[in-house]
Amino acid sequence: MAGVKALVALAFSGSVGLLFLFLSCALPQFNNWYPFTVVVFYLLSPIPSIIASRYTDASGENGQCRELAWFLTTGIVISAFALPIVLTRAPVTAIPPNSTVTDVEGIISGGACGLVLTANAVMFLTILGFFLAFDNDDHRYSVWST
Repeated sequence: MAGVKALVALAFSGSVGLLFLFLSCALPQFNNWYPFTVVVFYLLSPIPSIIASRYTDASGENGQCRELAWFLTTGIVISAFALPIVLTRAPVTAIPPNSTVTDVEGIISGGACGLVLTANAVMFLTILGFFLAFDNDDHRYSVWST
């Protein structure tokens, strides 16, 4: 029963994270769907850990593969946090010659960047929670069969 409660809690937190992401794209003051590209990072982030856990279980490696997976996952997570910041700082067009960099608005607004960063934090904590809750061998498929 604890696995079902964890699964419901993780589904709720994932929904909240996606809500923040959709708000950063669809609110009328933002109205820009470029922040939605961070979904690619949500999909890519668990892949190194899944591959490393299957390889480590099959071959009996002591830890190099898992450490490489953590390194790759860290790069993916940092990229997901960096992308909205870069999109906020990048100008839409060329900078006019007589303006300062602070006068130029970015591809996405600062509010959208804040919402995407909040969505990133919630989603990556949800992914981490999933791995912590269901990484045990005894719970691996028991939740899915009921």
